[in-house]
Amino acid sequence: QVQLVESGGGLVQPGGSLRLSCSVSGNIFSIAAMAWFRQAPGKQRELVAAITSGGARSYATTVKGRFTISRDSAKNTMFLQMNSLKPEDTAVYYCRADGVVTTTRDNYWGQGTQVTVSS
Repeated sequence: QVQLVESGGGLVQPGGSLRLSCSVSGNIFSIAAMAWFRQAPGKQRELVAAITSGGARSYATTVKGRFTISRDSAKNTMFLQMNSLKPEDTAVYYCRADGVVTTTRDNYWGQGTQVTVSS
């Protein structure tokens, strides 16, 4: 069974940094792409950043230049380095893995980790 577990969330002051991690476990052959989403209270879930198996990266305009997504494919782990955090970055951050190949091919979500940016 495939599981995604996020970690690294917490409370940070504006201008501070956090590093989120997403670890994927299970009998996995490959993962096509991974991404971070976030959902603030009363708002829709939105894509923050994504990375393909080939290393191509994309970012939401609101985080470009401040956040960096990376991936250790050998360990099925993904990271999100978040710098210059703003109060509007406050949200639950979710990890998603697309095209996960085991005996089937499916997409999976993590349970989320809270990030709060406040003084």
